[in-house]
Amino acid sequence: MVIFQNKIIYMPSVPPFSRSEKIEDYANQCSGVKWEEKRMEAEDGVDIALAVASINGLREESKKEASDVAVVYFQGNGGALPPRLPSLSMVLKALQREVAASTRYTLVALSYRGYWTSRGRPSERGIGLDAAAAIEFAVSKLKRPGDEPTRLVLWGQSIGAGVATSAAAVLATSKRRREDIDGRDQAVDPQISGLLLETPFVSVRAMLTAIYPQAWLPYRYLGPFLRNHWDSQAAMRKLASSSILRPKILILQAANDELVPSSQSEQLEEVCRELKVDVKRIVVSGALHTDVVAKSRGRRAIVDFLGGFG
Repeated sequence: MVIFQNKIIYMPSVPPFSRSEKIEDYANQCSGVKWEEKRMEAEDGVDIALAVASINGLREESKKEASDVAVVYFQGNGGALPPRLPSLSMVLKALQREVAASTRYTLVALSYRGYWTSRGRPSERGIGLDAAAAIEFAVSKLKRPGDEPTRLVLWGQSIGAGVATSAAAVLATSKRRREDIDGRDQAVDPQISGLLLETPFVSVRAMLTAIYPQAWLPYRYLGPFLRNHWDSQAAMRKLASSSILRPKILILQAANDELVPSSQSEQLEEVCRELKVDVKRIVVSGALHTDVVAKSRGRRAIVDFLGGFG
């Protein structure tokens, strides 16, 4: 387990043929939302795929300034992006009906290295670089001239919640600066307005203990040998210690989650409250680990949360 942990944790080829999935095969299920595959390079040169779609609101509202909201989506540990696009499209269509016409939402879904059409092999370090590149893409490539700064929301599902919190912590502690036109030192890293954590867990180590509580089983003792941690609790503490604006956090817990124990979401909420972070946890009735968005209660919670940044 120690030697092959990357193959156990990351499953880009499950189910079979996941890496050959195509966006166009799901177009009829996307409710008119048009998705495009985009390419980018991570900091280490690995070629990464994104699935990108944008919508403008339909609700007319006077004296509303144009604004952009970028949502960067981090998937779970199995499969490819295209089968997830119909569910993500349902969220975008609901947002379109409810937000002002002057607001544009762009959803940037990241395909980790080694997944779908992305090159490379997945690892925690590599996926961290992929996440940073996807965020950079969202805030720099999509910004329209003259608009207000893009509001950025990170949305992670399952292991993707760990990717989201880790990426937020890296941004919060980043030291990149530039001089503005008056010669003053100015931060250039994007500030994250919101974190949406769908069926998250505290950390890989915490999951081992939660799933295998028996003292006689060896799995709970593998912590010191882990190369992949995805420690959301540690990331939250880094976020809370930052001087930048703290993001709002929504935790979505699946009531019938067959993989992640309910204690994981509850513990994350407790950590946020201890750190005085603005957090809300919602339990989605009847939902399994991967179908929170498919449930009307879960989708409603997501749309309400994202709509608050428009």
